[in-house]
Amino acid sequence: MNEPAGISLTRREFAAGALTLAAGMSAIGNSAFAQPDGPLQQVQALTFDVFGTVVDWRASIAREGQLLAAGKEFDVDWHEFADRWRAGYGPSMNRVRSGDLPWTKIDSLHRIILDELIEEYGLEELTEEERVHFNHAWHRLSPWPDSVAGLNRLKTRYVIATLSNGNVALLTNMARNAGLPWDAILSAELAGHYKPHPEVYLKAVDLLGLAPEQVMMVAAHPGDLRAAAALGMRTGYVPRPLERGPDRPFTPDSSGDFDVTATDFLDLARQLGA
Repeated sequence: MNEPAGISLTRREFAAGALTLAAGMSAIGNSAFAQPDGPLQQVQALTFDVFGTVVDWRASIAREGQLLAAGKEFDVDWHEFADRWRAGYGPSMNRVRSGDLPWTKIDSLHRIILDELIEEYGLEELTEEERVHFNHAWHRLSPWPDSVAGLNRLKTRYVIATLSNGNVALLTNMARNAGLPWDAILSAELAGHYKPHPEVYLKAVDLLGLAPEQVMMVAAHPGDLRAAAALGMRTGYVPRPLERGPDRPFTPDSSGDFDVTATDFLDLARQLGA
């Protein structure tokens, strides 16, 4: 068989060329997925705060309120309503922490707050079906623009899981609705405590079959990260300047307390070699 003009390779030359190409591709791959430095080399899994860190709760709840009010004569600032609903979150969890309420999952706490707001804002004409649907708006929150792409990048190298005060059903439905590619849904519900109780973080680490230093907590909220760090977990800070709305001043934490500080999840993936 005649070879094309200008091409004449021995088997040895062909094999040498193939090995050179393979070595080059391997070097490219190793460079693209370089191990992080220092203690971060031990990290095998990332756990994520969800509300505010992964999803934009404020804009999502305001949108759901606007949809609910279509065809009704409600005069409501739905962004303010979202803020008020979220503002009840901490005090409601404190009632559980103090023993004023028995263990109560977030869906139920959200409904307690919603019922109070319905009366305050004069929305009593809402049917029970509409109230249930609105309460489940927290199951339908939209992700930040970088969240899905960033999580998929991180998933190529690490186990990724939620670690949220949201209950398991809420987080599962949210993941399906928003296309969030979690490997596991971990929740304060599994520990029977709310963050920042140490048992929430330790339960997640145990369920992942890892040591605290092998797990990085990722959050937009410094308090969440400091609680995790106190237990030996690594920390990734991803501030979300628009969480509370575009008109509210935002100053990111500049303490330097965290192992990684990233502008978004894509930047976090880059810094962690994913």
